[in-house]
Amino acid sequence: MTDRAALAAADMSRITWPRILSVAAEIVRSYETGVTLRQLFYRLVAEGYLPNTPSAYKNLSKTTAAARRRGDFPNLIDRTRAIHRYRTFTGPVDARGWLSDIYRRDRTEGQDLSLYLGVEKHGLVELLRAWFGDLGVPIVALGGYSSQTYADDIAADVVAQGRPAALLYAGDFDPSGEDIPRDLIARTGCFDEVVRVALTTEQVDEYDLPPLPGKATDSRARAFRERYGDLVQVEVDALPPDVLRDLFQAAISRLWDMSTYERILAEEAKERRALRSIA
Repeated sequence: MTDRAALAAADMSRITWPRILSVAAEIVRSYETGVTLRQLFYRLVAEGYLPNTPSAYKNLSKTTAAARRRGDFPNLIDRTRAIHRYRTFTGPVDARGWLSDIYRRDRTEGQDLSLYLGVEKHGLVELLRAWFGDLGVPIVALGGYSSQTYADDIAADVVAQGRPAALLYAGDFDPSGEDIPRDLIARTGCFDEVVRVALTTEQVDEYDLPPLPGKATDSRARAFRERYGDLVQVEVDALPPDVLRDLFQAAISRLWDMSTYERILAEEAKERRALRSIA
């Protein structure tokens, strides 16, 4: 039995934190971008290393923070806090050079559909940006049930594009995780096609994601149990990042015109060179 498998089979009450830290560091380094504490926690829960309890989450936070202070653990992302500062330049030449570096056209120009990548968790946004940011497709992070303001903003954005829209969505497999996109779709009324990229009951089985007990207090619990035979909760964060990327890539490839995209990239490169020539 591998060290990881042995740890997963061990009694949760006898967790050895140095070994947990080694596994956790391996998980963090497997991501192309940074990872949040929440993402790390659910990966560890899904793979059987930690129980899904508040005390386990707090101990993971405390232990990884101490290890980072010692320089023994890779950095995690905190998306709730930032240093806010205006961008400044040393002069007009510096500003023009910066503009030429960041210049890009609307890379969705000419596509038959407006694609929107939707996720339930804000923590997945950076991953989607790293994987698909070059395409220029918008990402919407719902963070649970959306406010009416956010729903209206999404609907207005779709209308402004002037073409049919498709939502490619990834969320938790639990009663609320299934209902959150339904609520958004009903309140925006703007999507011509909706693809649930993850999680589905088939994916839970295919990728051997261990289900956790669902919340019996959820008003949607009874209907969920009737559909699937059990009340469970599986976090989309539990999916390995390469699996989630492949699932999104398959959905995008079916709807994306690569030749049109490459034409826009060529025009963009030409215009960027023109900007640099006057910088």
